[in-house]
Amino acid sequence: MKRRAVLGAAAAVAVSGAAFAQPARPLRLIVPYPPGGPLDVVARALAEKVKDTLGTVVVENRAGAGGNLGADAVAKAAPDGTSIVMGAVATHAINPWLYAKIPYDPIRDFTPITLVAQVPNVLVMNADTAARLGISSVADLVSYARRNPGKLNYGSGGNGSAGHLAGEMFKSRAGVFMVHIPYAGGNPAQLALLSGQVDLNFDNLAAASANIKAGKLRAIAVTTARRSSAMPDVPTIAEAGRSREFAGLAGFDIDTWFGLFGPARLPAEVTARLNKAFVDALNAPDIRARLATLLAEPAPMAPEQFGAFVQRELAKYQSLVKLSGATVE
Repeated sequence: MKRRAVLGAAAAVAVSGAAFAQPARPLRLIVPYPPGGPLDVVARALAEKVKDTLGTVVVENRAGAGGNLGADAVAKAAPDGTSIVMGAVATHAINPWLYAKIPYDPIRDFTPITLVAQVPNVLVMNADTAARLGISSVADLVSYARRNPGKLNYGSGGNGSAGHLAGEMFKSRAGVFMVHIPYAGGNPAQLALLSGQVDLNFDNLAAASANIKAGKLRAIAVTTARRSSAMPDVPTIAEAGRSREFAGLAGFDIDTWFGLFGPARLPAEVTARLNKAFVDALNAPDIRARLATLLAEPAPMAPEQFGAFVQRELAKYQSLVKLSGATVE
């Protein structure tokens, strides 16, 4: 009876816009990464924004195993509307293929609530290297790489990282060979690029933006299907695919995303309640402005849309991780 009472309190909602009943316990929002990162910053801003609708939201950082520990905590939680996770491309699309074994199924063990935001990655070169090689566009880069196989190298935050997989996708689509050099994190990889130890990176736009603006890095193209509103003058990699010579790059689309998930079997009315609260928050001007400081594009979705999105991302990264050969035991 106690379990039914909790479910009843969590599910007593009026999706039409009437006042929502508050859950019996505070909502626990798990961030599967350390404090201070983009996911944590956004989670805390959203927690504050939705408190009038959902009541107290407690943000809990549970880092470890590339995000798997925090995601698993919600996968194992009761489906009563009191535990959700800020999942990401790593926890729900990359890690299932990268790790030899993870303790949850990214589809079966979760209820999608909404995509929160997407952050473009950007193909950047050391500005001096780009000038010396005469590279200012994707076409220039591909042409040089085809003439000089193996002479270009690119850094990343590690084997199986988003930057590594973007590089593998680029190599495959462009028909070029470049040497991958993994580092222990995104910051060391960017320092290697700035010092000229590597020629290019597929970096997170937010992380690279300051050095792009300072002229230390040259932004060649963003990796998303659409240009970034933060840097609208930077073309997409896919735009190069309009030329027959570089047609393999058409449709190139890869980014860093994060979104909210509940445990599997979350009641539909509870899912709808959470979706409405967080979508309303993501459409609020102050939250959109907060995301803009992180160069993140808000991307609220209906639960069904988000579920289909995750399915597509999971399939995409299955082939990319296999192509990269990266594994984590």
